[in-house]
Amino acid sequence: MDIFRTKSVEQSIRDTEAPEHRLRKRLTAVDLTVFGIGVIIGTGIFVLTGQVAREMAGPAVAISFVVAGVVCGLAALCYAEFASTIPVAGSAYTFSFATLGEFPAWIIGWDLLLEMALAAAVVAVGWSGYFSALLTSAGVHLPPSIAGEDPVVDVPAMAVVLILTAVLIAGIKLSSRVNLVIVIIKVTVVLLVILAGLFFISMANYTPFVPEPQPTPTVEGVQAPLIQVLFGITPVAFGVLGIFTAAAIVFFAFIGFDIVATAAEETIEPQRALPRGILGSLVICTLLYVAVSLVVVGMQPYTELSTAAPLADAFTAVGQPWAAALISIGAIAGLTTVVMILMLGQTRVLFAMCRDGLLPRPLAKVHPRTGTPALLTAIVGVVAALLAGFISLSALAELVNIGTLFAFVVVSAGVIILRRTRPDLPRAFRAPLVPLLPILSVLACLYLMLNLPVETWLRFLIWMVIGAVLYFAYGYRHSMVAEPGRRS
Repeated sequence: MDIFRTKSVEQSIRDTEAPEHRLRKRLTAVDLTVFGIGVIIGTGIFVLTGQVAREMAGPAVAISFVVAGVVCGLAALCYAEFASTIPVAGSAYTFSFATLGEFPAWIIGWDLLLEMALAAAVVAVGWSGYFSALLTSAGVHLPPSIAGEDPVVDVPAMAVVLILTAVLIAGIKLSSRVNLVIVIIKVTVVLLVILAGLFFISMANYTPFVPEPQPTPTVEGVQAPLIQVLFGITPVAFGVLGIFTAAAIVFFAFIGFDIVATAAEETIEPQRALPRGILGSLVICTLLYVAVSLVVVGMQPYTELSTAAPLADAFTAVGQPWAAALISIGAIAGLTTVVMILMLGQTRVLFAMCRDGLLPRPLAKVHPRTGTPALLTAIVGVVAALLAGFISLSALAELVNIGTLFAFVVVSAGVIILRRTRPDLPRAFRAPLVPLLPILSVLACLYLMLNLPVETWLRFLIWMVIGAVLYFAYGYRHSMVAEPGRRS
């Protein structure tokens, strides 16, 4: 049983030319950069910055964002090399198939499906909360059964998912234009918040920049971080160690740049555009995060920041309540593009898996008019809408984090493997300092994974076991990489 059979880079590229599975190339480096910004900048920039400053890093939260950005940058360089070498839909799934083999590729694809499906639904629920609050402030009150804290059916969340599904089905260029307009709105809001906040900064609030370290409350059982259970290391708040503990949390504000790689097949000149899109969006978002974090801790002492809406409350504290409405608009715009691009990424990973026969192959057919996998996109949209509308997802949100980090580890290791097994491949972009850089990326991501609770690891392992059963029951027997006489 050869579960580690690989799919050659040449075969992966040939498969993109099959008429029934050919996606239209419409995207540029600018489109990809905007996609990256669209999925990275969400409510994290308005909430996470102040929350982590108050609880873990103090004014030094800006350094935490830089640390997290560097960790993401290590993985981003590995993604950029792979994406320029194998410009095929599927991102980490496709990269794994070329380096580690079919079963590891299936596992990483299965992992990405969990990550993106849950993330899209969780973000849609967050969007609904901001949307309902904005309507309430305008005097429009939605019934509590369909919106609010604990609705029976979250109608706004379902509605936004289904509307964005229709946009995605209509074509990748329309999707990129919608994304561009909304990204301009949310980046404008972020820049206005930064500029307005500069007028209310007190330099005294930056002292001490790195507060004295304090032990965090002990967490026991499955709620405890795995690093504490294995090594007895308890995370520390504040001080130098607090900066790195905070980096493990704010890291998740950067999740999403990897989704840019899923649009590889729809990109004009992917060898040049993909590295620029991946790295460009990451640099821009890191600068925005650092600027916002410096403004929020400068406006209000970090010990007085609220944890629910720190940036909006900081403006209220200095007598500028108008900013709260502006921040709500920015958050709604931010979350709209996050939902759309997460679903885009999920459909392209599924598309690649279906085209390889590991899932039903007819689902990978491209619509002749729109040039998108329309049926697959509709299925993803309906599932995401049902998850957002009917299921409480807060307890499962950390699965998104562990899934993303796992993908980063595999891609970083894959760069080393492909350099050794296929040194002849043309690489339009080459990650520097290989193998040192990918090794550092793997170690950094593993460290962040160890900071996640034990229960998150258990749920992740259960999902992986379900995926393994499905692979041996269906994927292995229907794989297009199997010998022709053995395919069923």
